[in-house]
Amino acid sequence: MAGHSQFKNIMHRKGAQDAKRAKRFTKLLREVTVAAKTAGPDPDTNPRLRNALFQCRSANVPKDTIDRAISKASETAEHYDSLYYEGRGPGNTALIIHVLTDNKNRSACDVRTALSKHGGSLADVGFLFDHYGVIEYADQDPMALMEYALDHGALDIQERDHGQTQIQRIICGRDQFLTLREALEEKFKQPLKASLSWQAKMPHPLDPDQHISIMKLIHALEDLDDVQSVWTNADDDLALMVDQEAEE
Repeated sequence: MAGHSQFKNIMHRKGAQDAKRAKRFTKLLREVTVAAKTAGPDPDTNPRLRNALFQCRSANVPKDTIDRAISKASETAEHYDSLYYEGRGPGNTALIIHVLTDNKNRSACDVRTALSKHGGSLADVGFLFDHYGVIEYADQDPMALMEYALDHGALDIQERDHGQTQIQRIICGRDQFLTLREALEEKFKQPLKASLSWQAKMPHPLDPDQHISIMKLIHALEDLDDVQSVWTNADDDLALMVDQEAEE
């Protein structure tokens, strides 16, 4: 019975991981379709599509699935709006929520409900963030990476420990993001992560219970079909929890 129970637990966990992966693929492919529909199917002349394709490759989305998403752009009459909601969460944390939706009323209701269920509410918090490009590498020569990145338009480089791994985070302006990411990829390798991101001007400290509460809220928001990304000003301990969860 113990072995059977363990097997069931493993299968349940694998099923949950597969469902999460499928949902992630769906959101990435939606961005591909919207990007191609907005500015054409050629990534060489469509920076938004070029970045969407990078995100898909980083997540190991199958190529034929990506190709179908690009083809869908010329076939579908659906229109998606890109929206940002701002809110407060547990511990007075600030959140920015990116939504890609074909129904604004549904999205607003879903986001408001998720916030309310987890002790949050809509609120003006955008002034607590800056909108930057963020590119992350692991265990690179920090001096070589810093010099090359700064020479190609980076604004800042930050370092943090992730277990035994040293993470280098490169910050750049939105207009320099694609050019810098592609230059770094050619010189070094594909980064761990690269995206346009809302970065908190000042980390907001939380106690352990509040970390758990804000993680539950982020999960609830990310589980919504229309939500593409969620950012918070919670301190680096939360970022470490997110990274560890992503590796499981």
